[in-house]
Amino acid sequence: MVKQWHPLRWVKAITLSGALVLGGCSTISGWFTDDEELEIRRLDPIESQFEAQKLWSQHLSGGVDFYYSRLRPAVAYDKVYAASRQGIVAAFEQQSGKQVWERDFAIYQNDGWFSFVGNLWSDGVSAKISGGVTVIYESVFFGTEDGEVIALDANTGETKWRSSVRGEVIAAPAVDENVVVVNTSSGLMFALDSSTGEELWSYESDVPPLSLRGISAPIAANGGAIVGTATGKLVVNVLGTGQTAWEQTIAAPSGATELERIVDIDSKPLIVGPNIYVISFDGTLASVELRTGRVIWKREYSSYRRVNVDGNTLFVTDVNSNIYAIDRRNGVELWSQNSLKKRNLTSPEPVGNHIVVGDKFGYLHWLNKSDGAIVSRYDLGGDDEDEGIFAAPLAIGTTLYTQTREGELVAIEVPVL
Repeated sequence: MVKQWHPLRWVKAITLSGALVLGGCSTISGWFTDDEELEIRRLDPIESQFEAQKLWSQHLSGGVDFYYSRLRPAVAYDKVYAASRQGIVAAFEQQSGKQVWERDFAIYQNDGWFSFVGNLWSDGVSAKISGGVTVIYESVFFGTEDGEVIALDANTGETKWRSSVRGEVIAAPAVDENVVVVNTSSGLMFALDSSTGEELWSYESDVPPLSLRGISAPIAANGGAIVGTATGKLVVNVLGTGQTAWEQTIAAPSGATELERIVDIDSKPLIVGPNIYVISFDGTLASVELRTGRVIWKREYSSYRRVNVDGNTLFVTDVNSNIYAIDRRNGVELWSQNSLKKRNLTSPEPVGNHIVVGDKFGYLHWLNKSDGAIVSRYDLGGDDEDEGIFAAPLAIGTTLYTQTREGELVAIEVPVL
């Protein structure tokens, strides 16, 4: 597995070392950073309107390192559930952060005394957990890049079942009506029985010669399994049978090269009322009627991050880390924020009167919903990309839960304003 900064299937790595940020803003020094990288790292000073406070933190061994991974915590049953790529899956008390249970799915050698001693000093072979955990029906569901789908008891961590599918599972499963829907990078989507893991049906879509590393996380809702494809289509399958209800082309390939023809829908579709909102990498944001698949409007925005919503406003982070607010009724742009370009921002997460995004240097940034002004920030990583945030933070009330690449799970309290 190739380590990646960007979800395209090649490496765009730059060696970074010795960077120092003072005061969370603009004083930077480093030995191996070029002028462009220094400019990306530099944050404009802001007049902070509030200070977020860390409530607790826990470490998940292995984190995700610099692999593509959308591991994101989930909150249910007064617990926070989280996983590391290496193989740790754990539950913590939501208020205190105290560990309730932990499982280790890494693979260890088991052939005698020398292996036992070696295992004491090893984290084992990575289980390659990816995509995120989904918690429902008193169960924790997740998948691995080796094609395993696993269900645990949400209260004890005991294994309920393990199943194999044909393809890497790098997106969080969706669950509804006792059906677990799992999308894979091979173009196959599977429906499994939530109680037993037995395969109920599968759906296959085309995969072009060149595509993004990520895939669309499915949605299971309103009796359908809804997913975006690497060929730029939005597809709805009947949840009970797998029969395709409709499919709609959101973005069509164009251009002379395979790179120019990338049209992946790489983010989880968003359902709001009677409509689905979806965005593709080629530059198409669309509103689609859920019942019929009819396209209501399209606008030119490019992203592999999930669109989020608050009221009638959509929030989008594009491929260059510009943030936009868009009226979901007609696609009219309300405001944009471009001062955080190329910091590999997460999807925006609404919290109170703000949205919050994380970046690859471990900062959280709060923006006003009304005008996009940056009103506060919090440094989790000291400008260290090991502590970068790739998956969007999760807001529950006034508390944010987020994971860093190094494996820190952090709960942060935001004042009510």
